Amino acid sequence: MTVPKSQRLHIALFGRRNAGKSSLINALTGQDLAIVSDVPGTTTDPVFKAMEILPLGPVVLIDTAGIDDVGELGQLRKKKSYEVFEKTDLVLLVIDPQAGYGEFEKEVVQKAQKTQTPVIYVINKVDLYQPSELLEQFKPLNLQPVVFVSALTRKGIDELKQAIINHAPKEWILPTVVGDLINPGDVVICVIPVDKAAPKGRLILPQQIVIRDIIDSEAMAMVVKERELIHAFNYLNKKPSLVVTDASVYNKAAADTPSDIRLTSFSILFARYKGDLQTLVEGVKAVKNLKPGDKVLISEACTHHPVEDDIGRVKIPRWLRAQVGGDLDIDVKAGGGPLPEPLNQYKLIVHCGACMLNRKEMLSRIMQAKVAGVPIVNYGVIMAHIHGVLHRALSPFPHLQSIISETMDDMKEEIESLKKIRGRR
Repeated sequence: MTVPKSQRLHIALFGRRNAGKSSLINALTGQDLAIVSDVPGTTTDPVFKAMEILPLGPVVLIDTAGIDDVGELGQLRKKKSYEVFEKTDLVLLVIDPQAGYGEFEKEVVQKAQKTQTPVIYVINKVDLYQPSELLEQFKPLNLQPVVFVSALTRKGIDELKQAIINHAPKEWILPTVVGDLINPGDVVICVIPVDKAAPKGRLILPQQIVIRDIIDSEAMAMVVKERELIHAFNYLNKKPSLVVTDASVYNKAAADTPSDIRLTSFSILFARYKGDLQTLVEGVKAVKNLKPGDKVLISEACTHHPVEDDIGRVKIPRWLRAQVGGDLDIDVKAGGGPLPEPLNQYKLIVHCGACMLNRKEMLSRIMQAKVAGVPIVNYGVIMAHIHGVLHRALSPFPHLQSIISETMDDMKEEIESLKKIRGRR
């Protein structure tokens, strides 16, 4: 199974036109992946290239337009390039000695500082200069860390790879999605419904990653559909450590799982893995404050083809309208990039599981919501809340259960909901 782009370290190359960004990508990959031309402005929109840098592992290199682009179209290209910061873990600032280090480069550094993104200064085209010339030009600037390379001759490329390894942020991705919740030898039951929304012949990405993580953690994964869950416990000669369910069958899974066994969902695990679970749990409090006519943003990372009873476009809006007892003004934003502005027009943001975003991009969206003062929640959290099982779905995270159990009413509602479900079985 190939490594999804969202799990790769994202490295963006910034620099002036013809500084050699595309050539540098070709040098790093050892392949002619990026179009190289002497004509300024060859690269327009950001271009993503997946590769491996050992021992760092899978990365995505992002080639951007020139930061000195001119004209109205040039400014639009620059804007698209700077949006890349939302998902960038490390910046390579490519500098042509002839152009030097000036206001354009300083602007990139300022944006990197604002997003707390580390920068490696890459002085390119060193094959055209004497070492003493370069030292005289750049030593007074005290640029750190700095690497001198020639994308043409490949000089300094190994040193650049080592600099990437040394300065890549350690927290760019969590080491495990579920492994820290289980022990070697544990059994984890994964509840995976097969319905209209399920892709034919394969599992969706969060399911794949969770199952692989269970195996990598030396534990055992048992995969069942929701109607087989209650029978699965009878087949096991030991109690499972955890049940992970698809959020669409929360009620069935919660009702069939004994109360002394921890239960959560793929979506809640990904809320922690890709973002900030505590903020997303706190966001659910805003649901009770919604009123008819309020604006709600449904944000999805991918542009999948919606099914008849689509979770984001149909089910969640229907549940929310039932909660408020009236209509809501609901916008749907699909795909990458920042959330739409002005964000403070919304009373709530409901985000998908973010399996197609890298962690920095999801954290950036959460921060964008915080700055705008808009509560944000994800599919798994809000669906658990709507079905009255959020306290149960957070059982692997007891420190978060207190957030939604500040009053006993919340827990009573969940208990009553479970009783009704059991009574219908």
